[in-house]
Amino acid sequence: MVSIRDVAREAGVAISTVSKVLNHYPNVSEETKGKVNAAIAELGFVPNTIASALSSKKTGRTALVLDVNRHVQTVDEIPMQYIIGAINKAKEMGMDIITVFFAMIAEMDVDGMARYFQSQSIEGLIICGLSKDDVILRRLVEGGKFKSVLIDAPGVSENTSSIHIDNTKAQYEVARKFLEGRSYKKILYLSGKKNGYVSEERLVGMRRLAQELDLEILVRNGRFSELEARKLTMQYVQSKDAIICASDMMAIGAMKALIDMDIYRPVCGFDGVSLMGYAGKQMHTVKQDFQKIAASAVEELSRLMEGGSGQDIVVPHKLIRIKYLDVIS
Repeated sequence: MVSIRDVAREAGVAISTVSKVLNHYPNVSEETKGKVNAAIAELGFVPNTIASALSSKKTGRTALVLDVNRHVQTVDEIPMQYIIGAINKAKEMGMDIITVFFAMIAEMDVDGMARYFQSQSIEGLIICGLSKDDVILRRLVEGGKFKSVLIDAPGVSENTSSIHIDNTKAQYEVARKFLEGRSYKKILYLSGKKNGYVSEERLVGMRRLAQELDLEILVRNGRFSELEARKLTMQYVQSKDAIICASDMMAIGAMKALIDMDIYRPVCGFDGVSLMGYAGKQMHTVKQDFQKIAASAVEELSRLMEGGSGQDIVVPHKLIRIKYLDVIS
């Protein structure tokens, strides 16, 4: 008996794509429809209505894999923005998507992870927050069993795309704008997560600016944590002129420490989260559209699952000064 898998193989597309054509999903190109319908005719495939309906729900599924920062005390809105963006785009495109957190698969080996995803009919992965420490998950991606899109991590191959802003450029630009017209030379720079791709890229941008402006920078890892940033600020800020942070959450922690210490130092952030508006002061930051990034990742994964090759996608960022009125209007 000819199966949907046979049709997918004959047409050179994913099983999920055949299912979309059979169920008349939108956002399938005419060219792809033609390939699938030609394969159906060639093989004499007669779809079973019930099986087809089931396959549309159980095959071609996507997993949005998130690393939720366990070091923060305030709920970070970034993962939620990713979830909203991915779910809305998947719904629009007729794709089935589930959310998986790093903690759920942390103890698995490569084969265990593969079995876990395959047991849920997952064909594609969108991974947010991959770091150099996530060796097993990286091996899974490099194994090529799943089409993958990495958000904020490198790794382009035939089956894998990367989507990100230019973190090095963005950190350089926002720090330069922040220091413009000021004579500050001694900077406390709160970096993010050790062995994090994003953290390392942003640090490169900060070091480049420090060299250009002859700045003296003290670098400490704040782990993207509001509490850790508060502690580091209290420990080191007395001898510094300003604080530049690799995330808004750390900038909020630094600002609250300064308030508690009753001293003034200007603070710069990164990410453009709405919580920044409640810090009490306007702060320079980099604005990222996390919902749009996640939506673009869904579109890119769909392209990969239809036979496309991996690519590096750089999305735009903006330099802004965020304030309270920005988040309540």
